[in-house]
Amino acid sequence: QVQLVESGGGLVQPGGSLSLSCAASGSIFRVNTMGWYRQAPGKERELVAGITSGGNTNYADSIKGRFTISRDNAKNTIWLQMNGLKPEDTAVYYCNAAIMTTWFDGAPYWGKGTLVTVAS
Repeated sequence: QVQLVESGGGLVQPGGSLSLSCAASGSIFRVNTMGWYRQAPGKERELVAGITSGGNTNYADSIKGRFTISRDNAKNTIWLQMNGLKPEDTAVYYCNAAIMTTWFDGAPYWGKGTLVTVAS
């Protein structure tokens, strides 16, 4: 059984910062790409940032230069440092990870989500 547990959401004023974390635990053989997605009210879930086990990253255009994703492979943990937050960043942020539970079996896993609200 695999779990992704997120933390770090909350309320922040425009221009402020927040840091999210996500830790994978359970019967893990290997964790491949991990990432953050978000879903705002009335909108589809979208990719925010991703990071491979080798440290290669990709970002949505809307957050480039403001958000930074990082990873600790030994801890199966990723972080999302969010600076210069805008009201349009308000959403539920979900952690996603491609996890191999054996040499042959793997699947994408999702966390339950953490709410980020940017408002004055």
